[in-house]
Amino acid sequence: MGDKVTIKIPRELYEKLRAMIEGTGFSSVTEFIVFVMRSLASSGKLKEEDKLTEEEVKAVRERLRRLGYL
Repeated sequence: MGDKVTIKIPRELYEKLRAMIEGTGFSSVTEFIVFVMRSLASSGKLKEEDKLTEEEVKAVRERLRRLGYL
């Protein structure tokens, strides 16, 4: 696991996650995010019920645009 990449998330989300993991045994937000992503990726694909609707995708894109990511 020597190769790593950086993934940027909004600071507000980072701070919420940091508060959320206090007292849980996770030593860092990064450790928690890796745990969550591994859990999600363990199935190898998203389930149909996990997929976003077209309306949800538009809302996410709009929010990312407002945040300056798009």
